[in-house]
Amino acid sequence: MAPLQVGDTFPDGVKFEWAPITDSDATACGIPQAYDASTEWKDKKVVLFSVPGAFTPGCQARHLPPYIQKRSEFKDKGVDIVAVIASNDAWVMNAWGKVNGVKGDDILFFSDTKTFFSKEYGWSGGGDRNGRWAMVIDHGKITYAEKESSPGEVSVSGADAVLAKL
Repeated sequence: MAPLQVGDTFPDGVKFEWAPITDSDATACGIPQAYDASTEWKDKKVVLFSVPGAFTPGCQARHLPPYIQKRSEFKDKGVDIVAVIASNDAWVMNAWGKVNGVKGDDILFFSDTKTFFSKEYGWSGGGDRNGRWAMVIDHGKITYAEKESSPGEVSVSGADAVLAKL
């Protein structure tokens, strides 16, 4: 399948696995559940970015932190949801959010189990890893979609690049 691109409609049936981040220690790891992105994002403006792996050096040091630091700037530009995906399981993604001080739904951390979304829609990084990319879905339409030319780079998929295009 050809990669999703600007102007395309976000596909139906896109689901990610997640363990929501909560403030309660009793549900610290949560029970992984399906998140129907196609339905939940239909009437919202969403920034979705993908990383090769939670806790990996580039993702932890250069990719995720600016999204956390600039969450209010995204809200000011009308973004309802900022979400990150990786091929890690839902518990690892939950832990990654918590370690980085994310509370509740500031940023949603999803598992792209077996890189299904990334492979199905042309955005994989090869093998069992997601690619490093970002897209903006505005009420069901893709308005920004860029993939890094090298998995170690954080330029077109970084928070500043996405903010500049909103």
